[in-house]
Amino acid sequence: MKKNSCLWQAVFIISLHTLLFAQNKITLEDIWMKYTFRTDLPPHFTFTAQGDFYIVQDEYRNIIKKELISGKTTQTLVIYKDIQNQNLDNKEISLDNFELSPKEKYLLIYTNTENIYRYSGQSSTYLWDVEKKKLIGLSNAEKIMNPRFSPDETKITYIKNNNLYITDIHTQKEIKITTDGEWNKIKNGWADWVYEEEFSQPYFLEWSPNGYYLAYLKFDESKVKEFSIDKYNGNRYPDKYSFKYPKAGEDNSEVSLWVYDLNKAENIKVPASDNYQDIYIPRIKWLPKTEQLCVMILNRYQNDLQLYLFHPQKKSFEKFFEEKSDTYIEVNGAPYFVDNDQQFIWISNKNGFQHLYLYSIKGNLINPITQGNFDVENILAIDENKKEIYYNSTENSVIDRPLFKIKWNGKDKKLLHHRDGFNHIKFSPTLKYYLFLYHTANDPPIYTLHSYDGIVLDTLVSNQTLIKKMNQYDISKKEFASFKTSDGIEIHYWIMKPKKFDTSKKYPVYVTAYNGPGVNKVNNAWEYEYWFHQFLCQQGYIVVCADGRGTFGKGKAFQHCTYMQLGKLETQDQIEFVKFLKTLPLVDKTNIAFQGWSYGGFMALNMIGKGANEVKAAVSIAPVSNWKFYDNIYTERYMRLPKDNANYDKLSPVNSVKDIKGKLLLIHGAADDNVHLQNTMEFVKECVNQNKPIEFFVYPNKNHSIYGEYTRFHLYSKIFEFLERTLK
Repeated sequence: MKKNSCLWQAVFIISLHTLLFAQNKITLEDIWMKYTFRTDLPPHFTFTAQGDFYIVQDEYRNIIKKELISGKTTQTLVIYKDIQNQNLDNKEISLDNFELSPKEKYLLIYTNTENIYRYSGQSSTYLWDVEKKKLIGLSNAEKIMNPRFSPDETKITYIKNNNLYITDIHTQKEIKITTDGEWNKIKNGWADWVYEEEFSQPYFLEWSPNGYYLAYLKFDESKVKEFSIDKYNGNRYPDKYSFKYPKAGEDNSEVSLWVYDLNKAENIKVPASDNYQDIYIPRIKWLPKTEQLCVMILNRYQNDLQLYLFHPQKKSFEKFFEEKSDTYIEVNGAPYFVDNDQQFIWISNKNGFQHLYLYSIKGNLINPITQGNFDVENILAIDENKKEIYYNSTENSVIDRPLFKIKWNGKDKKLLHHRDGFNHIKFSPTLKYYLFLYHTANDPPIYTLHSYDGIVLDTLVSNQTLIKKMNQYDISKKEFASFKTSDGIEIHYWIMKPKKFDTSKKYPVYVTAYNGPGVNKVNNAWEYEYWFHQFLCQQGYIVVCADGRGTFGKGKAFQHCTYMQLGKLETQDQIEFVKFLKTLPLVDKTNIAFQGWSYGGFMALNMIGKGANEVKAAVSIAPVSNWKFYDNIYTERYMRLPKDNANYDKLSPVNSVKDIKGKLLLIHGAADDNVHLQNTMEFVKECVNQNKPIEFFVYPNKNHSIYGEYTRFHLYSKIFEFLERTLK
């Protein structure tokens, strides 16, 4: 009896302990000030190109080389104290950002990094000689951009003050190979704002495989109009930041392609733009075997894409492939050249769904690689020896990203890692090992190291600490479902309900969405905003999100139907989604709010106007109010030029300000270089004209992401306070 009594006491204590912890409440301070629920990330992990090893930092911040199969340390590449002792500036050099050269002779160390646009930046850059254990400040440790080793690692090229340089690593002799670089006029080797943002590539500077040539793009921004942003830093007059930003219908940079011949010490202009007007060159890429440069040329309307080969010795420039579309073509990267450059692998949605194709170097189709009513999202790896491709697709479900491999001939397709959710791999250069990332909407990321056959060698990040923490809270599951609109179109959505809901009650609803072209938010994938949604669920809200027409994964017809009419069909779908929500038993149909950021902010403005009879409130953050105010590459891809399309003005949410009935909270960052504050000001101006009493808040000196210090806490506190006032 005594033993049983003690057992029951222990069970009672454990149950009480579990109950107490399960009642913990998530706070906004937890999310945005303490970062209580931040996920762990893997250490600075890099596969080596030479052999089956990887490099990481140890607990003393030294950079070490470890064997993949055993995990044993085989070499210490950098001792942290040695770096500091050799630094003549007497300033600590951070090793948070470093890069090992392919032949492992050197280590690049980046410090004092200054961001320029979204992806580009410049840093004081040091070169560490692994064998000699010597620290070298590149270009006298002045800030440089995008340093790249020559194939034999005797030279290194980089960008400084908009010009290109090459330094001989042994002699430290620096050669300036362009002289016309100037801010807001000429950029050599790196992209203007709009190329970087919309083609997702900040640098256009490539060594040829033999190291005899250096290909680069020159951006002449002289005719591009400037946009200025005021920065408020306590000075008597605001600081002004001006940069070139081509809005829809405006002049672009004049882009030209050049190849520097190292042996002749001369720049050769490639006739990529001589015979064309108003083109883009979104990708350049050297073929790995034949010393030819592949040049991608895209017309202004972005519906005619051509591939050319330039041979620097022959000076020949010949087209070998072309693809056209009745809508637009999105750049999915350069071709993957295989079979000694005699074939290439291409991603295209030309037949209705995005698939992989194998072509000859003459541009003739050899065979489709993937087929079916689903979209291939990407190519993760190519094994040339086995002629296999690894990729993600929407074959199993539009909300998941399973991992497949398939032969180039389209046979022997295999599904790898049989779990719902998002699966991603990064192979070692030898393809014998890979880093595997897995997560779902309700499960934080796990990073594991595998051998080629799938055997787990090591778990780099398990996020067990976060998982245990999650067990201490009443967590609402993110559930997935779909509904059909009145037109019979299937729309996928997710829903999160209060954990302990009362079936006799009705709950206010927080609808969040993005719904921009090709971008999905209804993913079985982990995201940090999950915690704000959990917070709302604990406060008695239902949180939902739907992906309407225009999003990815259901084929070209579904994604491209918004062409020339951004905001029309997406708004219709979101309105129908709200109407559908009102049929659910737990939903308080009189208290529904819609929130969105960026394109989602554009949708929120549409919903509070065109959807005024369905939503009571809206929160619009950094919205576009008229596409004529946005950049030309993105906007013209989907809308063409303003002179071609009356829907720029016709579908602007400014036109529906007169219809607003509910409450609107409008938020923007004053230093937003992406979606300019101008968009919001034009909308506010019309609200004043129409006497609509909206709420408006501007974050000084904050960009499109509106973050830093207490900013996110302030922002989400403001959103929550607005919801509490308007929905309850």
